Amino acid sequence: MVFLPYYIMAFNFKSRCVVCKNNYIIVTAGQKYAVCYDCQKKELEQKINDPSMKKLFNIPEDYYKENSFLRNIKINYLRYGKLSDKQIEAFKKTVNKIKSDK
Repeated sequence: MVFLPYYIMAFNFKSRCVVCKNNYIIVTAGQKYAVCYDCQKKELEQKINDPSMKKLFNIPEDYYKENSFLRNIKINYLRYGKLSDKQIEAFKKTVNKIKSDK
């Protein structure tokens, strides 16, 4: 029998949103702030001018509701105006994984 160290296993738990304190979100142990989709919705609705990024972020709204990582990547792009190649690859990989699960 093989025992994995406690820091390798990912634990998911429910936590209240730190902004509205009403909604519960599924959070991993590594997340500092749990923010629900409803609280981040205003930031996500900003206009994107770059056509390639517009195509990248044109995914169903349900994906953003389910996955806080996708929301964070889009918010980072809207704040700073660019993404690294690794961020773009991780975004595409996560979207493909969600598509294949459904």
